[in-house]
Amino acid sequence: MEIISDTRNPLLKRRETLAAIQSESNPGFEISKKKIADKFKTNVDNVVIKSLKNNFGANSFLVDALIYDSVQDKEYVEPKPKAKKSAGGA
Repeated sequence: MEIISDTRNPLLKRRETLAAIQSESNPGFEISKKKIADKFKTNVDNVVIKSLKNNFGANSFLVDALIYDSVQDKEYVEPKPKAKKSAGGA
């Protein structure tokens, strides 16, 4: 894993990183989250993956990640998932 950029955002209490991960196939959000957490020695619950991009045919994936100081900081800043509407008709 190669860190391309790493900045600290004290207002939102997080680190904003852009990393390149070498992999034969798409590592997915969960594996990328675990690799970022291992690299920065933090809990997996504090990491949010914003995007995972690849150029076709390349074995390098760009991971845009946010690493929060705590789970409470993450819950305060990150948007909540929307509740699904029921499919029942009236």
